[in-house]
Amino acid sequence: MSTAALETLFKRDRVIVGGALCALILLSWIALLAGAGTGMDPAAMSGWWIPPVTPSSGALWTPAYWVVAFFMWAVMMVAMMLPSASPMVLLYARVVRQAEGGRVRKASASIAAFASGYLTLWILFSAITVIVQNVLERTAALSAMMSSRSVLLSGMLLVAAGLYQFTPLKGACLSHCRGPAAFIAAHWRPGVAGGWRMGLLHGAHCVGCCAALMLLPFVGGVMNLIWIAGLTLLVAVEKLAPFGPLTARALGVALIGGGAALLVLAGH
Repeated sequence: MSTAALETLFKRDRVIVGGALCALILLSWIALLAGAGTGMDPAAMSGWWIPPVTPSSGALWTPAYWVVAFFMWAVMMVAMMLPSASPMVLLYARVVRQAEGGRVRKASASIAAFASGYLTLWILFSAITVIVQNVLERTAALSAMMSSRSVLLSGMLLVAAGLYQFTPLKGACLSHCRGPAAFIAAHWRPGVAGGWRMGLLHGAHCVGCCAALMLLPFVGGVMNLIWIAGLTLLVAVEKLAPFGPLTARALGVALIGGGAALLVLAGH
């Protein structure tokens, strides 16, 4: 295959990868829109993400609703995290296409494996958050909007997330997420299995960077679209903007301040 033909093929493949990422992000946000509200009017929400309620025991977590709740969190994680991870996926796609030469199918399989490995970690995180949601609902700590009823709980979550912004683990994971070229150079593994392992490792760094922030929907409302969009934007700025590390520290200060104010309020 000629050099010109390869270049044309690579350009087309780059458009396909970018289009697939955009489509997945768009579909995830459409799914969120189908079940989430603005946080102002619970009656405006779709009922299919809300657990059935009985007068005697309150929220009823049937096996079907466990699946629905897991799907809700998994979709939310894709919608919130994939936009800021897209530059890493696109750079990996470019590198693996060059490494595989004209073997387009193998390169495409490696790209899909990388993205799947990345999302695997956030899917596992979603399973954990479903358990947390179940515990909070059983203790009547969540409202109909799936937000905290307890000022004390909200304050503790905000302070914890704010303090985590200043930990060495947060700093190390954020550095990995902000340096896609360095990450690929340091952890390159060839082949489909190698792509999956690289995606898994990148996902682990991403969870280490953002897990505390991803618990904050319990404060503002799991189905509050404005709150979710705001967190998505903050994560993207942290990872992609030149002033990302400064934003992370400023966010930490704001979260600690807001949480401390709630804790003081809870003490009165």
